[in-house]
Amino acid sequence: MDCERSNSSPGRDPMSGSPQYCVMTALRRSAYPLRTTEPYADRSDLEPLGKLVADACVVGLGQATHNSHEFFTMKHRIFRYLVEKLGFTTFALEANWSAGLRLNDYVLHGKGDPRQIMDEEFQGSYVFWNTLEHLDLIEWMRAHNERHERKVQFMGADIGHAGEELYDRVLTLAMRHAPRLGRELAPLYRQLRPEPGAGAWPGHYLAKPLEERRWLVFLARRALALLRRHPWPDACSHAWAVRHAKVIAQTWTLYAHDLDDPAQLAQGLLHRDMAMAENTVWWRLRTGHRMLLSAHNAHVAYESFDPEHYPRVLGAFLRQYLGQRYVNVGFTFHRGSFNAWNEANNMTSFTVGPAASHSNEHTLDQIDDDDHLLDLRTVPARARAWLQVPRPTGVVGTVYPVAAPLIRLAHSYDMLIHLRRITAAHLLA
Repeated sequence: MDCERSNSSPGRDPMSGSPQYCVMTALRRSAYPLRTTEPYADRSDLEPLGKLVADACVVGLGQATHNSHEFFTMKHRIFRYLVEKLGFTTFALEANWSAGLRLNDYVLHGKGDPRQIMDEEFQGSYVFWNTLEHLDLIEWMRAHNERHERKVQFMGADIGHAGEELYDRVLTLAMRHAPRLGRELAPLYRQLRPEPGAGAWPGHYLAKPLEERRWLVFLARRALALLRRHPWPDACSHAWAVRHAKVIAQTWTLYAHDLDDPAQLAQGLLHRDMAMAENTVWWRLRTGHRMLLSAHNAHVAYESFDPEHYPRVLGAFLRQYLGQRYVNVGFTFHRGSFNAWNEANNMTSFTVGPAASHSNEHTLDQIDDDDHLLDLRTVPARARAWLQVPRPTGVVGTVYPVAAPLIRLAHSYDMLIHLRRITAAHLLA
């Protein structure tokens, strides 16, 4: 392919004609500048994103770290645009289903204190969601619902903890519509109710012998089977009761794997991503909502960065279930800061310098002087070939430092948002 000189360059660039220059020139053809990451600014620069989303019913938005301000605020900004321009109505988060129910009660009905709910629910590995940025999003959703007839909702897709909320909802519905069934479920759920809380419960439960954990899975599945076999006349409330019971069973199944066995750990992580996909699709089919799904880059992607531990990821399942009606957007960054646990398990703010010269971000950062959106589906052939090569890419989970995984961007995402600089999010706890 012939390389063209960038219109923004005064004269001939000394790199012109080089493979790197040709790739950057090709990538620029599919790039759209973004003015800001802040949600309250004008959002007209997101119009290209709206056109690229097209008729998708679920849009997965990733993040390259678990706790950076700009990733969270850009998602808030995009959700507001999708609500206002494309009729989206659900913000789904990589958070527990029971946490989502409690926050949704606030968003819809003003029930409870969102900060208290976040303090109680966003514990353990979910503490990274307990931020001022997420509180701001939730408060905006509540304010929106007070002013508009079409309501937005908050959903948690994950299964790391099944809070007491789920057990209460199942039993309340069963006792109201089928008291005999409710009396059968009560002793099963009495043995399953979580102690001591969202943060400590996984460790408390994993300390139990494996055989005991598997017996508790049997009880959770027994309760689910009873509900499925005994529908009541109100089909809608029965469907919700079954889904709550399903999530309870999903959670117990996750921790019934022997997580000290690498093969069992991989199966447990596979189960988790598949469950998140199933819960997302169920919500979509039950409500009819168009949804923004917020999760880590590693989850929303189509291809696993770490197939030894994550054989298949959320995005791959959603593409299987929804076809082209699921699209995803990965996030990358060139430099900046984030919060993560250090090797001593202490929450720490880390700052990293410019991306390495052999990384994906090094080239992405040269496409534009501003943050930008890149449509990976329409890039010219030379750029697409570059995007298909695995290269080191900054991906930070809950712990840092970690080695940068090799990622094939074209195989992982439909679109990318590249941010030149990020800052640590504002933790509330």
